[in-house]
Amino acid sequence: MTKRIGIIGPESTGKSTLSLQLAAHFQTQWVPEFARQYLIDINRPYEESDLLTIAKGQKAKEEQLFRGANNFLFCDTTLIVVKVWSEHSYGRCDPWIAEQVDQMKYDYFFLTDIDIPWVEDPLREHPHMRDYFFDIYKSYLEKEGFPYSLVSGNEEERLQLAIAKVGSLIV
Repeated sequence: MTKRIGIIGPESTGKSTLSLQLAAHFQTQWVPEFARQYLIDINRPYEESDLLTIAKGQKAKEEQLFRGANNFLFCDTTLIVVKVWSEHSYGRCDPWIAEQVDQMKYDYFFLTDIDIPWVEDPLREHPHMRDYFFDIYKSYLEKEGFPYSLVSGNEEERLQLAIAKVGSLIV
């Protein structure tokens, strides 16, 4: 049975890199962050209503790629991130997003640490708030009782830690 692995963390903490590397190592699919391409395509600042579109796009892409995954599907972000972003930016979250977060099924999470340097990117907004968002994601995973590992260190250390953990999930 295919296991769904969510990779969450603040901006510029290596989620995409780790997702891609894990998918290559385990010869399977990974789900890129839908928001990135969406924001490039709309070519304007996002609005609150865009978050629902982003959430639906992320979920649809994840479901599409799950069908073709080989033992694991690595998800570069989850709707938890969209929910947290919505609550931070607008003080609320669309009910559809909140409901999807409550119903989501992941077998494991990796929480990416803020111990690597910030990389400037026009789509990134909060270089000085990584600790704030990190604490929110960590608290959420713990409050909900989701199994997770903190991924820290340089790129190779992160990858080796994650490979070992994913390997332990093979049944």
